[in-house]
Amino acid sequence: MRAEPTVTVRRSTRRGWVPGAAALRRWAALALGRHAHGSELALLIVGAARSRTLNRRYRGRDYPTNVLSFPAAAQPAAAAVMLGDIVICPEVLLREARAQHKAPRAHWMHLYVHGVLHLIGHDHEHSAQARRMEQREVRVLRALGVANPYRSN
Repeated sequence: MRAEPTVTVRRSTRRGWVPGAAALRRWAALALGRHAHGSELALLIVGAARSRTLNRRYRGRDYPTNVLSFPAAAQPAAAAVMLGDIVICPEVLLREARAQHKAPRAHWMHLYVHGVLHLIGHDHEHSAQARRMEQREVRVLRALGVANPYRSN
């Protein structure tokens, strides 16, 4: 069995459902693959106002968003490797799940896995990168029993 990463969860809002710690560790381990052993990441749960502020400050987009990822700076070899921070806004996530006719838990898995992949260098700025990242997301989600989120139902 793959070693699971350490996931620290902090909430700045009480609004919205958040998966349990065991699920978050398992989902991250699947997304991280060989990077899981000895790794750490932080998950911050925010409301729409904070999401909007962070999205505007770091991406120049003035609206609340579902997920943001902040990879940590490169570190010297150590016992534990801090991968970075993921910020999720459950209000936006739930609104999207409803609009897209997706189960909230499945959408949570997708956005969290997406954020975790950003922490280890995956990106979608160019079409080839986007394809590789989406393929990895689809494989991880399939292992979790979730249908391809990029296909319409």
